[in-house]
Amino acid sequence: MGRYVFKLPDVGEGTAEAEIVVWHVAVGEQVEEDQPLVDVLTDKATVEMTAPVSGRVVSVHGEPGEMAAVGSPLAVIEIAGAGDSASEPAAKPKTEPAPTIVSTRKAPEPLPEPPRIEAPAPAPANLARTPGEKPLAPPAVRRRAQELGVRLQFIPGTGPGGRITNEDLDRYLAAGGGPRPDAPGTALQPREGVEEVKVIGLRRRIAEKMQESKRRIPHFAYVEELDVTELEDLRVHLNAAKREDQPRLTVLPFVIRALVQVLARYPQINARFDDEAGVVHRHQAVHVGIATQTANGLVVPVLRHAEARDLWDCAAEIGRLAAAARGGHAGADELRGSTITVTSLGPLGGIATTPVINHPEVAIIGPNKIVERPVVRQGQIVVRRMMNLSSSFDHRVVDGYDAADFIQKVKALLEHPALLFMDTQ
Repeated sequence: MGRYVFKLPDVGEGTAEAEIVVWHVAVGEQVEEDQPLVDVLTDKATVEMTAPVSGRVVSVHGEPGEMAAVGSPLAVIEIAGAGDSASEPAAKPKTEPAPTIVSTRKAPEPLPEPPRIEAPAPAPANLARTPGEKPLAPPAVRRRAQELGVRLQFIPGTGPGGRITNEDLDRYLAAGGGPRPDAPGTALQPREGVEEVKVIGLRRRIAEKMQESKRRIPHFAYVEELDVTELEDLRVHLNAAKREDQPRLTVLPFVIRALVQVLARYPQINARFDDEAGVVHRHQAVHVGIATQTANGLVVPVLRHAEARDLWDCAAEIGRLAAAARGGHAGADELRGSTITVTSLGPLGGIATTPVINHPEVAIIGPNKIVERPVVRQGQIVVRRMMNLSSSFDHRVVDGYDAADFIQKVKALLEHPALLFMDTQ
């Protein structure tokens, strides 16, 4: 028998280390070739490592949350054949147990058992109380039960006529009875205890990314109110008339189409800032990061070349990317390279948000929840569908005036959606 040492391979992109996310095997377990062995995380992409050989797992190296360097051992597998590592020396034979010494000394006589004291039998209880029947008890007993948060209807009464006595109450408490959480007059009880949750995996990467973004980027926020009544009418109409092979349209494809048209006039916003080199990279292509909530945290897959997609193509790609992200199947190339990010909480969008910029980008846009409310139009109070558009910008690259003017132009397109399909540049 030999041993095969499985080492963390180079996963590309110049990665020097990866974080262990979860082990799929345990020491002593038999594994087959290509069976999932361990998941590692690098640059927001979870990579599944499979067993290169069949055999028995002898040892694993690293706990979930620990970092492993490229080339370091991850697992040792015992295999048939020579393997690539010398086997450990055989275990030493066990030594003979020492002889048992038998004493000839007479054991002392056992002490007599103390007489058993039988607990008094509980007093006969009045169990004939029907549901909804008011229990009988003196005022003092009622007051005491109320202070204790105990419902008398759960206590059998042994007094005259089935009345509940203080002894009945004591017996009920001694037997494990106590205040019910929903009992009237129940005193609020303080809770103790602290749960420790280790921040590892994708959650740790998100925390590091957000911390880095807030530390390095001087954010400023801008929120504008939009009347999306006409946009919603158009969206509902297009969904009703769509073909079966076309995806359902949400607000996001319309927002992205508006961004594509306006970004052509504001290249400093469709950009990435290398603040260490002091260089702003302005991009012609619009690669939109779609902030997506998953079971493991926030992931930002990238909708590439949004400028070359129509509404339907955009909606289909958003759906595909979201499904891949939530299923943990998004590749590393699908999670990097965005030039501007759109984040939306959908129905939970709230009134306004202050989104954190996806470093090293310089802007992030966040549509909020659409609500119907009364507004004044041409001197009349009418009900319209309103939505706030929240945004954050890197003040080192984007001036406040340019940011406000940019959002105003996006607003104009979304409030008059016919313009989204016209060449207005």
